[in-house]
Amino acid sequence: MFARREGTKPAGTRHFQAQLSARDADLFLEVFWGLFREGILTLGYNDSNREFPFCRLSTLGRDMTKGANSYLFHDAATYQKVIQEAVPTIDKVTLVYLLEAMQAFRAGCLLSASVMLGVAAEHTFLLTLEAAENRAPWKTRFANVGQERTILRKINKFKNILDQHTKELDPVVREDLDTNFAGILAVVRNFRNDSGHPTGKFITREQVYVLLQLFVAYCKKLYQLKEAF
Repeated sequence: MFARREGTKPAGTRHFQAQLSARDADLFLEVFWGLFREGILTLGYNDSNREFPFCRLSTLGRDMTKGANSYLFHDAATYQKVIQEAVPTIDKVTLVYLLEAMQAFRAGCLLSASVMLGVAAEHTFLLTLEAAENRAPWKTRFANVGQERTILRKINKFKNILDQHTKELDPVVREDLDTNFAGILAVVRNFRNDSGHPTGKFITREQVYVLLQLFVAYCKKLYQLKEAF
């Protein structure tokens, strides 16, 4: 294919064995083993051809190609598509930190990914608080939340006030509000704090992957609440 594209295949030649350049051969191996480490490819074509260079899509890889699970992602572009499908109006600043988190995850910088996710979660909360502070009757209720000195105190005060007025919200917004707002935010912030301070605690790749997934549900719920305000 490369030979045809680059015009290096001699015209009229029936039997021509094209060769990858040394650079392309190295790049192919990097891409192949990267997909293998992520579980998208697995070795072997069948029972008679079990080893490299024979390969096939794994179960995870097949699910990705079929779109069987919209929450599956393996790179920054795929994750951006997932989050924007769930939250079409997501703030551009939040998206910057999310993509940074995804890129860190891909590079194996798991502590960095956890911190960036925490920043994105807090930024989303602050946007929701801002919406409440700028629209009656909510602005009188949440007027003092922004004066709290720390983000944790802002979150707790906001949640305490919100709990007193949840019956005024649309049923769609109320559904799983505690879980998708306070519950997920607490988990993300705990991992962020452990990662952002020299605690000696480490986070696994699987845990970061779960946090990336949880953020989608959290962000979607916060934007529903933001629109309600």
